[in-house]
Amino acid sequence: MNIKDALEKKTYVILGDTVNEEKYAYKIKEELIKHGYDTFAVGKEHSSINEFEKDIDVLVFCINPAKGIMLLKECTRKISCAVIQPGAGSAEIEEELSSRSIPFVNDCIYKAILNA
Repeated sequence: MNIKDALEKKTYVILGDTVNEEKYAYKIKEELIKHGYDTFAVGKEHSSINEFEKDIDVLVFCINPAKGIMLLKECTRKISCAVIQPGAGSAEIEEELSSRSIPFVNDCIYKAILNA
C-alpha cells in the first residue's frame, strides 16, 4: 500500500487533536474536508472509533503512539487501511494493524493531499 492508495478512499477517521488549529491533525482534517472526503475525528471531538456507524476506509494516526494503540485495540469497526503520520507510529501499532490484516503506510497524508 502507498499514500496514493489511501487518497482513493472516501471515509477517514483521524486520531489526534483536531480542534487546535496549530496541530497537524486539525490541518489534515480541514484539507480532507476541503477535498470532499467524509472525515471524522477521535481525540478531542469523539472518544472512540466505535462511535461512528460507518466502516472506516482510512484510519489516520496523528496522535501519541500510546493513545493510538489504545484506541486501535478497543476498535471493533472494519478498517480498510491506515496511514501513520511521522511521529505517531510504533512497532506495537504496526503489529496490531498487521495482526488484523489492515494494510498501512508510514507517510504524511497532509503533504500528499497538498501535492495531489
